[in-house]
Amino acid sequence: MKKEEEEEDGAESVISSCLSMKSDRSNDQPPAFSNEPGPSDTKERKRRAVSVEEQLSCCSLCQDVLKDPVSTSCGHWFCRQCITSYWDQSASSGDSSCPQCAERPRTRPGLQTDSQTSTVQKSGLQEVLDEHQISLSSTCECVTQGTDEAGTKTFLISIFTEVHITEGQSEEVNTQHEVRQLETASKMKTLHDTPIKCQDIFKVLPDQQKHIRVVLMNGVAGVGKTFSVLKFTLDWAQRSNNQDISLLILFSFRSLNLIKDEQYSLLMLIRVFYPTLQKLTAEKLAGCKVLFIFDGLDESRLSLDFNNSEVVSDVTQKSSVSVLLTNLIKGKLVPSALIWITSRPAAANQIPPSCVSRVTEVRGFTDAQKEEYFRRRFSDEEQSSTIISHIKTSRSLHIMCHIPVFCWITATVLDHMLTPDQRGELPKTLTDMYSHFLVVQTKRKKNKYDEGHEKNPQELTEADRNLLLKLGRLAFEQLKKGNIMFYQEDLEQCGLDVTEASVLSGVCTEIFKRESVIFQKPVYSFVHLSIQEFLAAVYMYHCYTSSNTEVVKNFLGEFYSYSSLDDFLKAAMQKSLRSENGHLDLFVRFLHGLCLEFNQSLLGGLLGQTDNSPKTIQRVINNLKVMNSDHISPDRSINIFHCLMELNDRSVHQEIQEFLKSENRSEKKLSDIHCSALAYMLQMSEEVLDELDLEKYNTSEQGRKRLIPAVRNCRKAVLWSCELSETHCEVLVSALKSNPSHLTHLDLSENYLSDSSVKRLSAGLESPNCRLKTLKLMYCSLSEISCEYLASALKDNPSHLRELHLSFNNLKDSDVKQLIDLQQSPDCRLETLRLYRCSLSEISCDYLVSALKDNPSHLRELNLTGNNLKDSGVKQLCGFVERPDCKLETLGLRWCSLSKISCDYLVSALKDNPSHLRELDLTENNLKDSGVKQLCGFVESPDCKLETLGLWNCSLSKISCDYLASALKDNPSHLRELDLGSNNLKDSDVKQLIDLQQSPDCRLETLSWKY
Repeated sequence: MKKEEEEEDGAESVISSCLSMKSDRSNDQPPAFSNEPGPSDTKERKRRAVSVEEQLSCCSLCQDVLKDPVSTSCGHWFCRQCITSYWDQSASSGDSSCPQCAERPRTRPGLQTDSQTSTVQKSGLQEVLDEHQISLSSTCECVTQGTDEAGTKTFLISIFTEVHITEGQSEEVNTQHEVRQLETASKMKTLHDTPIKCQDIFKVLPDQQKHIRVVLMNGVAGVGKTFSVLKFTLDWAQRSNNQDISLLILFSFRSLNLIKDEQYSLLMLIRVFYPTLQKLTAEKLAGCKVLFIFDGLDESRLSLDFNNSEVVSDVTQKSSVSVLLTNLIKGKLVPSALIWITSRPAAANQIPPSCVSRVTEVRGFTDAQKEEYFRRRFSDEEQSSTIISHIKTSRSLHIMCHIPVFCWITATVLDHMLTPDQRGELPKTLTDMYSHFLVVQTKRKKNKYDEGHEKNPQELTEADRNLLLKLGRLAFEQLKKGNIMFYQEDLEQCGLDVTEASVLSGVCTEIFKRESVIFQKPVYSFVHLSIQEFLAAVYMYHCYTSSNTEVVKNFLGEFYSYSSLDDFLKAAMQKSLRSENGHLDLFVRFLHGLCLEFNQSLLGGLLGQTDNSPKTIQRVINNLKVMNSDHISPDRSINIFHCLMELNDRSVHQEIQEFLKSENRSEKKLSDIHCSALAYMLQMSEEVLDELDLEKYNTSEQGRKRLIPAVRNCRKAVLWSCELSETHCEVLVSALKSNPSHLTHLDLSENYLSDSSVKRLSAGLESPNCRLKTLKLMYCSLSEISCEYLASALKDNPSHLRELHLSFNNLKDSDVKQLIDLQQSPDCRLETLRLYRCSLSEISCDYLVSALKDNPSHLRELNLTGNNLKDSGVKQLCGFVERPDCKLETLGLRWCSLSKISCDYLVSALKDNPSHLRELDLTENNLKDSGVKQLCGFVESPDCKLETLGLWNCSLSKISCDYLASALKDNPSHLRELDLGSNNLKDSDVKQLIDLQQSPDCRLETLSWKY
């Protein structure tokens, strides 16, 4: 305890400068969550810019000014003492409803489970927890809106709107820009989801047995992660939900970054951020059920090493913040604690899947919630209907409105443009929308600060331009680094004076946010990532027009050219195509949209002068249409099509629509850009494509590769001989991992698949979302390592696969053993296994029989053609065939080095279990007449249901035909096809069989005997 007290004293110097958590993560700001007209309405904002005390008014019970205010989850406010007394008096009746609205019962403040209450009281912890909850409630109950002025606060409960949260992740998204992720999510039907309410994030679903300890919540920027965390925290602090949790500790990575180089114990860290917990000791902490929330992993500048970090298990042991976090997440430190981490998808892979109990995804607004938002935002029904209709006309805008913040941006622009004094076409592209947004914000701020005296308030002043270009430089330089938050030194490097009032007011207020966190050190970010990308594009375009060759050259590198606008944009597109995660996709779309005369005129000289004549723009369009994207992810290639749309060139879109309506599609030659557009449109279609067979499209090899993303929205994909790379396999993985995954049939035959490609593919096969029934990997040069990856993945998720085709791979016995072992799993439902020419020997038959004996009843087809099994291998195989639970219908043993002895083994086995086999292929084996004689002992059995018998090139003579004719006379009603070709038979040799075909009882339809 003495050591602990010394640590407490050491922390005193920093405790006074603790975290202010009044609002967090500006890219999740709440304007778009508002259920009322948003802050873009100046009068409305002024009406709402009142103090907390004025909003709270008085207590409904004592009719006095609120003291220690708390609210019920229905939104009514009371003094804590008043509401506690009220509920105490009502305890005998069991009524704990809200005294003002008598809504459904509410959990009373301070109510704990019996065991928890006992523990808390014995440890003297209750007083500490009460003070912490009061403090946390006052911290979270009010937030600063994205456009509110300093000191203006809004109640979280008054603006919070539930967003759609689901269990699981929609797909593997690290290779896609977040706008593409939104496109994928936008077409998902809620009936496929497992929805989870925010307050139930740690509750086990009815069909689950596992304990939920670590939750990883994914979601793109601005979609509502932080506000979900704040609402959960507020409900806990005000004791309306999750009261089984004794102590809730909320950290933001944004704040933790500022102390990443310091040494703390976990206990010190908690006290630094929460002064109300100064009396919290290690013993008291051990008596609590604790929830740690870490918000904004994507903003982390910590180095989280889950493999090599030191082990910390004592809450008083000092270490780096990174080490404390990894030990908490791994369960080494406070193993009973619950952990909740939020992140944008691209950063979520920092947490090993083995450490995560539940993955959830915040998908933002559904279509219904979008409409609800705009109807609440605009009281005029006609105006709201006009806006909703307009949004639906542009897929880009409609998709972006899944993000609550973008709904606010859209509402801000359209509110301005639908006023009587404004005329012009409403924006249809993203570049148009963001250009208008910048102008609208400029005009509003000028009206406010200049009181309308400016002659032309819409035109940017020199000061405005300089400030915006500095912000653009900041946006650009941080975008290159992948940063969405910045510090004072980052601003200073771009020439921004952080003490200058114009940085935090005027035109920048609604696009740039400042937050004070621990030690009052300011952290800056744009309201949303897309605004950062837009300003970065504005800055880069200005650098080009002002001949700032150093910036342009450093960015474009090998693609750099001193020449015209079309060359500049071509180089920028080539640069973006090389991005592995697509982080420049939206940036380059904005670059193309900014070159249009309309947007340059709208932005009033901010972009500079350039040659954007119709001829130049047409050259830009032509460059896009012939852009080479070989060896590039087909997902990147789709962005070429989006850039055409930003240029208002809809020719490719219209041509693809005509192609989809055409009946003779195979006759239509598709260019590469057509294939990108088609891949995008097929992905976004509400209808799932039955089959995507690349060979059926009349296009180039590169065009076929560009079509691959369409596998995400098809049931059957045939990708024969496409020279698939690891990048292409990533697209397939995302299709297999998507929720829901439509793909049930995947044929990748005749593609050389490296071990790394198979490893990536296996990550999709083992996903619980994968529903693949048929997997064909013929002629894929699979190695032993590849077999290990496949076997491991299929064992993890065996219940859906019905057909596995691995023919013409040099697998050998040891390799195939791993795959055959899949059959031992009781969940395996494999019905068809084809292993043509896989260099197998009789040893493989041992492995196969051993596995099938554990799970024999599902396999219907087994084809081992072209393997050197010999008679000894067939003998082993018959140990499976003779089992009564064997349901085998097709057995292929063509060209397996068999003799008459194999027929003995087969007949013996089939007589014990004859009723299921329908097809037997013994072609190209040296059976001779004696072998066929044995075989006819089975054919003539009344229990034999054989329909197809292959005896091609088996060294047979006329006597074999006689044996067969005699057997079929005894059992003529089942055999439909008999192949005796290449046995040097004459017409006279098969006369009895020909005559037998004339019998009304004989069902023989096909009889072949010639070569």
